[in-house]
Amino acid sequence: MLIHLRKGTPSDLPFLRRMLYEAAYWRGVERPEFEKGLSTTELSKLLANWGREDDTAVLAEEAATPVGAVWYRLWDDANHSYGYVSSAVPELAIGVLEQYRRKGVGRRLLEHLLREGSLSGYAQLSLSVERDNPALVLYESLGFKIIGAVGNAYTMIANTDGTMTPRGTQSPSG
Repeated sequence: MLIHLRKGTPSDLPFLRRMLYEAAYWRGVERPEFEKGLSTTELSKLLANWGREDDTAVLAEEAATPVGAVWYRLWDDANHSYGYVSSAVPELAIGVLEQYRRKGVGRRLLEHLLREGSLSGYAQLSLSVERDNPALVLYESLGFKIIGAVGNAYTMIANTDGTMTPRGTQSPSG
């Protein structure tokens, strides 16, 4: 399996939507129809107006076919998602096609996005992950630390320079 990474563009929005669906319904059981599943208030806003100045995405491709994506964007106190920490810390989302999971694709995507965040001047990135999601182990291995919880999900944060984030450096809002 030869995976190539590339920076995302606004034209990748349809694939990012597909990966958002994969991320939201990762369990694979009783998945709603695609458009209905993405129409919830919490999910529909995550990629609304994609392509804003600070929106950043990285896609993984095999033979020029996208197989996974990771992206981040900035939020504010009035409009944010579950992994929100502050308006200075972009929140990321990641999705990988089921047949490519547990093969290192997600790790490569996250490592690349952490570097992109650092190069763009962001000291940290945050995310939200359900407590029983197997990806939690991956996030922890890349330096993400649990700093809070919202419902059944942890809010996590990592330094983009690869150093460990001490517990309690940032506290989640909302």
